[in-house]
Amino acid sequence: MASLGKSIVLLGLLLVVIGLALWAAPSVPGLGRIGRLPGDIYLRRGGFTFYFPLTTSIIISIVLTILFALMRR
Repeated sequence: MASLGKSIVLLGLLLVVIGLALWAAPSVPGLGRIGRLPGDIYLRRGGFTFYFPLTTSIIISIVLTILFALMRR
């Protein structure tokens, strides 16, 4: 159970770091475009707005896959 607790704490710290990075993203050159990348779907029709960050989701998925693979080793 101790290893599970450590894993949960590490995951929580990782989420805090990611949250802080996203919060500070507009003021950091290069990170301000997160969520507004080419390939993200944004539709506005009258009073309806649809936004789906497709490219952003793919990039975040790749980064998390690499991080988790490194944590396994």
